[in-house]
Amino acid sequence: MTRTVALVTARAARALDEDLAPLAAALAAAGARAEIADWDDPHFDWRRCDAAVLRSAWDYHERLPEFFSWLERTARATMLLNPLPVVRWSLDKHYLGELARAGAPVVPTRYVEPGEDPGAVLADFLGSDPCRELVVKPAVGAGSRDARRHARGQREEISAHMLGLLATGRSAMLQPYLEGVDRDGETALMFIDGRFSHAIRKGALLPAGAPSTAALFAPEDIGARTPAPDELAAGERILAAVPFGTLTYARVDLLRDAGGAPRLLELELAEPSFYFGHAPGSAQRFAAALLERLAPR
Repeated sequence: MTRTVALVTARAARALDEDLAPLAAALAAAGARAEIADWDDPHFDWRRCDAAVLRSAWDYHERLPEFFSWLERTARATMLLNPLPVVRWSLDKHYLGELARAGAPVVPTRYVEPGEDPGAVLADFLGSDPCRELVVKPAVGAGSRDARRHARGQREEISAHMLGLLATGRSAMLQPYLEGVDRDGETALMFIDGRFSHAIRKGALLPAGAPSTAALFAPEDIGARTPAPDELAAGERILAAVPFGTLTYARVDLLRDAGGAPRLLELELAEPSFYFGHAPGSAQRFAAALLERLAPR
């Protein structure tokens, strides 16, 4: 019997997700049936699918309670990939602190929680980190929305940014802006079923002095990249620290710090772009891993 796999997106993301068509084609070539569905479509019956694979539900952070309710219902109706506990954990970037405590190489991160004094946290952060610029962003967010790069001396602007996030009930994050990204970009490592598949280079996303993007995600400059051995080693070390075992898919986004060492900027375990167009055969590997996860009928 033909297996049916739902590729989960959002209305606003369908035309922007360049991974959907090659993954659907790869599933079809492997003898499965792919259905592209919006996560909030009230008429879609998730029970008739063998799995629902999160691909581009990129508006989730704007409707978080509704999205989590949908996740719970869908996880009861079919196999959710990655599984619900993984998705819940990965959508809140407090995981960076957890991974840092486990010894993973992470971009230094400080959190400001609702009710805390952001000015005091900022003063402590600047007192401990010599960065010339820093990034403020929400702990739950996607596509660089509400993320901004600030000069160190712009304390009023930084505080206003943090207060704006805290006023909506969100936690804010402070990180040093690692200047090497302007020259070298990010390295994104794609892992399928726990094994490295391919990598891309992503150009810097936060221009100096620019406001936060109002689009679904910030414009991206993407190209294929062969990762360095220390980047691969860092990616494997980071995934080994994730408390969920081998994952069907994962993307590890790395920057180099001032000393040249790779550090985790973000771990994408819910809805990462995999940039199949930059790595021939990668969509087929992803499709094979999905079908391997399905229990025999």
